[in-house]
Amino acid sequence: MEVPLRAALIAWLSADSALASQLNAVFEEAPARTSPPFLALAASASSDWSTKTESGREVQVSFALHARGDVPESAGDLVAAIEARIAALPRTQAGFTVASRRFLRARAEQQAESRRLVTLEYVFRLLATTGDPA
Repeated sequence: MEVPLRAALIAWLSADSALASQLNAVFEEAPARTSPPFLALAASASSDWSTKTESGREVQVSFALHARGDVPESAGDLVAAIEARIAALPRTQAGFTVASRRFLRARAEQQAESRRLVTLEYVFRLLATTGDPA
């Protein structure tokens, strides 16, 4: 279920017209050549979250927003838009249902050349809608 969740998140974030107007791209992993701002689904890890009757996974997902700006609040509106879109991910997906989602942590750092990196981490609890735990 981890890989289908990653695909669903990328598709969901890419499909938002408000985000598309603010981001140059939404990728899985970091792109070779794209100028900021862009969003990458940087990493994920999963563990068993099955019940007696259903297959499940708990998936921790990390997003990396690469942006530009000299002041700390420069990426604030974009971060808020990304968080709102993640919170609105439909529960019913192909092959699984999102039982819960929880914001875990964020980290922001200033980098060289007025670049900013904002990392957002979430935990999703998923239940399979088929017999395959994927």
